[in-house]
Amino acid sequence: MNKKFLADFWRLFKGYWSSDEKWKARGLLGAVIVLNFAAVYILVLLNQWYNTFYTALQDYNYEAFWPLIGRFTLLAVVHIAIAVYAIYLRQMVEIKWRTWMTTRYLEHWMDKQTYYKLQILDYDTDNPDQRISEDINQFVSLTLQLALGFLKQTATLGAFVMILWNLSGIIRVPFGGYEFTIYGYMVWLSLIYAIAGTYLTHRVGRELIHLNYDQQRYEADFRFNMVRVRENGESIAFYRGEEPEKTGFSERFAKVIKNYWSLMRREKALTWFTAGYGQLAIIFPLLFAAPRYFAKEMALGGLMQTTSAFGRVQDALSFFVDAYTSVAQWLAVVKRLVGFTEHMQLVENVQSDLQFKKNGQVIAIEDLTVDLPSGQVLLKKCSFVLKQGDKLLITGASGCGKSTLMRTIAGIWPFGKGNITIPLGTSRLFLPQRPYLPLGNLRTVLFYPEKNIAVSDHEIQNVLQLCQLGQLINRLDVVEDWSRILSLGEQQRIAFARVLLIRPDWTFLDEASSALDEATEKIMYQLLAENLPQMVMISIGHRDTLKQHHQTKLHLTGDGAFILGNI
Repeated sequence: MNKKFLADFWRLFKGYWSSDEKWKARGLLGAVIVLNFAAVYILVLLNQWYNTFYTALQDYNYEAFWPLIGRFTLLAVVHIAIAVYAIYLRQMVEIKWRTWMTTRYLEHWMDKQTYYKLQILDYDTDNPDQRISEDINQFVSLTLQLALGFLKQTATLGAFVMILWNLSGIIRVPFGGYEFTIYGYMVWLSLIYAIAGTYLTHRVGRELIHLNYDQQRYEADFRFNMVRVRENGESIAFYRGEEPEKTGFSERFAKVIKNYWSLMRREKALTWFTAGYGQLAIIFPLLFAAPRYFAKEMALGGLMQTTSAFGRVQDALSFFVDAYTSVAQWLAVVKRLVGFTEHMQLVENVQSDLQFKKNGQVIAIEDLTVDLPSGQVLLKKCSFVLKQGDKLLITGASGCGKSTLMRTIAGIWPFGKGNITIPLGTSRLFLPQRPYLPLGNLRTVLFYPEKNIAVSDHEIQNVLQLCQLGQLINRLDVVEDWSRILSLGEQQRIAFARVLLIRPDWTFLDEASSALDEATEKIMYQLLAENLPQMVMISIGHRDTLKQHHQTKLHLTGDGAFILGNI
């Protein structure tokens, strides 16, 4: 654990505790700390009870027996109540902290298309969904558990070390011709015992840190592969791709199992040591306190109190021995979250030479150069202007940069330079080859990404009928996985219906009619022309039939050059 790690952890940690919710959060945390201190105080009272109770047993003091049982019962009930509410309030802090962090990470991930740019920039951020859902949960939970556990054990150490010191008395150890007097020798023994245990625990268990990190990654990769199969079930079925998919499952699952075996072996070795360490700690204080007991320097109650106090001190000093597995998980979680955070910050800091302006009444592209992240030029110094009602068709061989040009104009591709001017206050919509249909009812699907558009059911039904989707008219409020139920042709007609309902000022169509027959394609484009005559439309396609629906064609040659002209 170095300075960089501590600085990274502090950046993750401090956000919530200095946010707008800080006073409520600090108040709850303060209450949890007070309850933990109260629990330590009850343990001190119970330790004193051990002395009184076992001394009464040694003296056969029946009259004191039942009152002492009653006192123990009261202390036990109070200790249980404190423990229950300490856990409950700690979990309340966890919920609020996790909610705050999850909200911020989702905003960060979704802001400025960071989720998309992480992919195109090829940063090594595997399974960002796991980072946000699981890692934040573990970070919050483990941080509170370890921090509060350490604080409680520190308080326990402070409370019991003096008790143990006073109970230990002195011991004289002859060495050669001299005799050494050791004061509070049980305290020194507990310290030596705990230091040796902590060192050996770290030696045995340090590999758990990277093993836990890898386990989370392999589990997420395996789960993601299954999700991919579910999302692309039809394509896989057509390809008869079951065997390659099963091979992929087997390879990813083999990594899960192989790493888990390594994790098991390391945890087994650690458990051997910690279990032995814990059991030896029971007999260890008795062995060293017994000489004073048999010398009648202490009563049975004193012996039991000494053993109890030694156990508390030893537990406090051995906190990292007992919590080592949790510490290893916590270190791995912090590492994953820090990596994810840094990658999102790198994406935000990517500089682009593209200049966007919002003014005027036209879309103006001036000296636009589009590159790949590697630096390869796809399009060089392209200029054109689109005014209301213009229709541009972009053509070219596969891989020449048509879709990348569209992404650049849309403002989601950062690699390039030039000036792009778009009309102020205008809306846009993108129709990819496979439209995105969110989970929810059909009404939600039709209006995505908009939420509140005042359109009557009659208008929606009319649009569905025009787009040859009459069979869906009575299913507007049905919740289904529509991307699975509808064919690709139906999904593309849903996308055209979306344009007619949302009525954007300009629309991108990237092979948006590839799954439609030519007659249906003609109907869809005519619907857009008739109902949205002022809409700017930029299409990508290979079919010659698309030319009749556009006035201008931009042909990319694939070497950075282009041909722009009227159709």
